[in-house]
Amino acid sequence: MMMQRPPFAAIFVGAALVMSNGHPQAAEPPRATDYPPAPKSDTVDDYHGTKVPDPYRPLEDPDSEETRAWVEAENKVTYDFLDTIAERPAIKERLTKLWDYEKFGIPSKQGDRYIYSRNSGLQNQSVLYKTTKLDDADPAVLIDPNTLSTDGTVALAGVSFSDDGNLMAYGIATAGSDWNEWRVRDVATSKDLPDVLKWIKFSSASWTKDGKGFYYGRFPEPKPGDDLKGANYHQKLYYHALGTPQSDDTLIYERPDQKEWQFSGTVTDDGKYLVITVGKGTDDKFRILYQDLTDADAKPIEIIGNFDYEYSFIDNDGPLFWFKTNNGAPRGKVIAIDVRQPDAKHWKEVIPEAAETLEGIDVVGGKFLALYLKDAHSQARVFKTDGTPAGEIDLPGLGTASGLGGKASDTETFYAFTSYTRPTTIYRYEVASGKSDVFKSPKVDFNPDDYETTQVFYPSKDGTKIPMFLSHKKGMTPDPATPCFLYAYGGFNISITPGFSPSTLAWMEMGGLYAVANLRGGGEYGEEWHQGGTKLKKQNVFDDFIAAAEWLIAEKWTSTPKLAIEGRSNGGLLIGACMTQRPDLYGACVPGVGVMDMLRFHKFTIGWAWIDDYGSSDDPEEFQALYKYSPLHNIKPGTCYPPTFVITADHDDRVVPAHSFKFAATLQAAQSCDNPVLIRIETKAGHGAGKPTAKVIDEAADKWAFLVKVLGVKPEQ
Repeated sequence: MMMQRPPFAAIFVGAALVMSNGHPQAAEPPRATDYPPAPKSDTVDDYHGTKVPDPYRPLEDPDSEETRAWVEAENKVTYDFLDTIAERPAIKERLTKLWDYEKFGIPSKQGDRYIYSRNSGLQNQSVLYKTTKLDDADPAVLIDPNTLSTDGTVALAGVSFSDDGNLMAYGIATAGSDWNEWRVRDVATSKDLPDVLKWIKFSSASWTKDGKGFYYGRFPEPKPGDDLKGANYHQKLYYHALGTPQSDDTLIYERPDQKEWQFSGTVTDDGKYLVITVGKGTDDKFRILYQDLTDADAKPIEIIGNFDYEYSFIDNDGPLFWFKTNNGAPRGKVIAIDVRQPDAKHWKEVIPEAAETLEGIDVVGGKFLALYLKDAHSQARVFKTDGTPAGEIDLPGLGTASGLGGKASDTETFYAFTSYTRPTTIYRYEVASGKSDVFKSPKVDFNPDDYETTQVFYPSKDGTKIPMFLSHKKGMTPDPATPCFLYAYGGFNISITPGFSPSTLAWMEMGGLYAVANLRGGGEYGEEWHQGGTKLKKQNVFDDFIAAAEWLIAEKWTSTPKLAIEGRSNGGLLIGACMTQRPDLYGACVPGVGVMDMLRFHKFTIGWAWIDDYGSSDDPEEFQALYKYSPLHNIKPGTCYPPTFVITADHDDRVVPAHSFKFAATLQAAQSCDNPVLIRIETKAGHGAGKPTAKVIDEAADKWAFLVKVLGVKPEQ
């Protein structure tokens, strides 16, 4: 059984003229009069005695006639600008060529079949295949999401197999929405059963041992018109029996007195227990209950009764349950809890905390297979089930490993390895011998040996050492004329680790430096690192990023006119905050699907869950901190902001597009110079997951074209 974060714990050209402030000016930028007027109101909110105007409040309604007209007009301004960039067609052509290679997912053994995904190159969605032989040159299709829509906007959002591997529950997401519809497929025939389940979000499915049904989490059906913006509360855990309507599903667990609590149900591999993980936000702090499935009258019993620490279920040996926890171990350890004696005084430490951060662990072939992070890159270790070290799995270099999941009875497992300069390769690992061999290795239209990645450490404002990866053509030396693309995230305990992207490769091919900073707020160094960038300490994250930009300039790797910055989602907030705090520091800014209104984020969809990291404007002290850095509220009229390319999507129901809409409208109205402020609003797309390949390539081409123009990049291909 693969230990993982519960699904709810979740909850991207010619020379330029240089202006006097150091920002490059794009030829023929939009003038202030070119930006369409946004719908406005005289709304003013009172936060603990502070009056805060919100003039663009009407843009919070994505379906109003005024908002739709504004979106259409903004996209016209953006694409009129992009159409003037001579290099754009060539950039898209090169991106398309680079993307056109086979991509494989990590296989899993389900019954007597292997299941894995494959994308032939430019397919909008990867196809799920089945085979009884790993060397099968022509595996059968289990499900092809590309057949579910004409434009590739329906994506596979999760799969779960019955114990014998004969049935697959699977979720599908339409147009990028977090809402999933779950169905059931007969694996042998690749045909669907009649079962259809709706209003599922942030939930997987877990089958009973007999394959007669599965457990899943479901929200109440939203009111008409609220499905993409209404707050999501009161999730409940249900059991669905195959062949019955969803209305007959059995309610397993709910807490009507706790609207924010969410539930994930996991059936143990032996089929004897249901483990219920309870979360109430994005922090990995869980309550745990279990239910004895061998007793028809058994009710859920609480093991962990508070939200103080992480307790992620790994596997069990009868009544002995193994958990990954950060209780007394900020970087993670493994403990055993005997459910017959669940009191903390009876808990046993199995694998102690290490100097590195424990990212994931599973029991396969009778051993613990563990993935650790050392300075934001992967290490893999093996332990006996009593915690005795049993060696390491040699990884190919400075990169990211994932996978190593399965069942305790499996004799083999699979893992993926990738880096900034190496495409994702899939390995088969034999547990008994400890040997790895390549299962699938992609062939991309470039030579990996022509590129290199190094890691540096730089001081933040308070002296904290922050790691940063630098990737580029081999032999590149510091030069202020080098175009640099600086990326970061910094939040929600999420670690940003090395990974291959055709888009990044295209940037490096054009002579660019690709830099990734591992800021506080992430999970790279465990829970203390995470908490060091949350709530009243969130400014640390922005300081870490600003220091990264300053270091790159001071070390002459780039210069302000050549420095572009990007972040997405929480990283979009990062870019918004840093560009409003230091507009003089960057040559271009690309905030993607960002959280820009820090006073109202918790009022939409799943935004309330982010209070764990951000705090809330409902709290007087936290309001002051949020108001001080909220990107929307720190745009100052009369300021010259860098060229800005805001990216969002009309179906984003995680970070609702109103954030980017209001930010772009405010920034356009405040801009005091001719640097362009554009917003690219994707249609029939969401926060990013499941986006069709064609749309991904289009967005990357538009982004690079914008930067080529405003930074004055001369492609070196």
